[in-house]
Amino acid sequence: MTTGFVFAIFFLLSILGAFILYTLVRSEHDQRETMDRERAEQAARRDTDDKDY
Repeated sequence: MTTGFVFAIFFLLSILGAFILYTLVRSEHDQRETMDRERAEQAARRDTDDKDY
């Protein structure tokens, strides 16, 4: 009985941990900012100015 109980606790903790990890990844995904290609290139390259041509 003790072995089954320990197995059940670890099983439930692993399911709970996976659900928490999934929730954290989804919340990070929902907070991302989108930008067009030009703004993305400017953000990626530090040698550009913020001038509009």
